[in-house]
Amino acid sequence: MTVAYNRKIILEDGSEYYGYAFGAVCDRVCEIVFNTSMVGYQEIISDPSYTYQAVVMTYPLIGNYGMAADDYETEIPTIGGLIVHEYNDDPSNFRSAATLSEVMKTYDIPGIYGVDTRKLTRSIRDFGSRKALLTDASVPVAEGLRMLAESPVPTDAVSKVSCKEIRCADVPDARYHIVAIDCGMKKNIVRCLNQRRCRVTIVPWNTAAETIESFRPDGIFISNGPGDPMDAEPVIETIKGLRGKYPIFGICLGHQIIALAYGAKTYKLKFGHRGGNHPVRHLETGKIEMTSQNHSYAVDASSVAATDLTVTHINLLDQTVEGVRCEADKVFSVQYHPESAPGPQDSAYLFDRFIQMMEEEKKHA
Repeated sequence: MTVAYNRKIILEDGSEYYGYAFGAVCDRVCEIVFNTSMVGYQEIISDPSYTYQAVVMTYPLIGNYGMAADDYETEIPTIGGLIVHEYNDDPSNFRSAATLSEVMKTYDIPGIYGVDTRKLTRSIRDFGSRKALLTDASVPVAEGLRMLAESPVPTDAVSKVSCKEIRCADVPDARYHIVAIDCGMKKNIVRCLNQRRCRVTIVPWNTAAETIESFRPDGIFISNGPGDPMDAEPVIETIKGLRGKYPIFGICLGHQIIALAYGAKTYKLKFGHRGGNHPVRHLETGKIEMTSQNHSYAVDASSVAATDLTVTHINLLDQTVEGVRCEADKVFSVQYHPESAPGPQDSAYLFDRFIQMMEEEKKHA
């Protein structure tokens, strides 16, 4: 006996994709995107950069190793929804503390499985990321389109996920002190800095440059985060006030913010970069890095020429800017995620470069 579909996705063009519920059962309007990673669904659903987005997983089997207590990238996941082909609710993993569906119910994250994710992903590639409604299978298309039309694109994503007060991630043998501007920072970034003997003071996204300077840091870090970088105007202004005073390192949204602070421009990609095997060329060495990526926006390459920045990395799939640097100001950034262990160690040198820059500053102080 065939069980009737009980959930569906309605896109802005009126197309429908039917499936079954897992996780929370609720209506949700999100931007629909896709991720090509074969593993890492726990890190994906707990990555704050997916705020207000419903993620289509192109790998067909999701949920098979459950959810481990130590693998979350944030305490409270804010992803909009998860769409998969085959969901496994009986995980086999000694580290698993809960099923994916149980965690999604806890944090009010709707999921749909049984969907033709190949067809849906092709639609996103052909027509771009756009709004989608996750709803009950009985909802008429006309009603779904009305809900989509009446749901504005949120612009408060960074403020939603940034910490609300200053906190510290210390280590016993700290050699460097970093102030990290939290735009939706993943936990593993802090771990990578702690492992390199860095005490990390984490501050909210709208912290002023003067406040950051009062901590007398050795370096400044700008984190990843969700949404349009132009919506993070306070962070852009803060970096304008700090550049040239301290070594500064930015990842993902932090990369875009550094570019904007120097006068470059950003633009929205058709369907973004999300996956664990994006090839990037390091222009200085010619080496190819396999990188982990998750972003909707990119730095406009033509706009970089009029700034003090130099392009250091290029995406080999579409030639987009993947890294910039200002040698004089001791500032650099990358669009991808070195803390996500792509390669698995292809990009770890970026954290070491940041440490080296702070060490050189200490010697010349």
